[in-house]
Amino acid sequence: MAGKFDPQNAQNLMEIEKQFAVKAVEQAQTYWNLLEKVAPRELKLTAIDDEIYNHTIEFFPELSENDHAKLTKIDEDWMKSDDGKKRWRTFIQAYEKKVKDHNFGCLIRTDARQEYGETNTIFVTRMQFYAYEIARNRLGLNDAAHEIAKEEAAKEAAKKEKESKKKKGGK
Repeated sequence: MAGKFDPQNAQNLMEIEKQFAVKAVEQAQTYWNLLEKVAPRELKLTAIDDEIYNHTIEFFPELSENDHAKLTKIDEDWMKSDDGKKRWRTFIQAYEKKVKDHNFGCLIRTDARQEYGETNTIFVTRMQFYAYEIARNRLGLNDAAHEIAKEEAAKEAAKKEKESKKKKGGK
């Protein structure tokens, strides 16, 4: 019979890490597709968006300072400092029984005005993702990303249309 699982002494299994990475990338792609199709201010990410938004702004008042600069561009050093980790842990625990996979890893854009990319993406928990993205959507900070996503989709559609016409004309 197997002993009790001790996460502090567990080995990192590459296959499990790959699965987590794939899941995080799929979630990021899904979110970017949502930003393309739905105006961010109208986008609802959870059944408790209002609660998460209000809690975020109350718990982290510094996110409202300087015209929401820390929401627009995430300060990873602040977020992952000893104080930041402690505060985020407390914040996240409030959703343990309310949000499925509240502690699961997600990719988030560090700058809301840009798309996902190697230099604009960090790994956070799902609740951190929700806290930032719900606030960004509500405050209009994702409007630029919405426009970028729509432009990319239009270019991709035009490219596919051109390729389709080329194939039909070439036969």
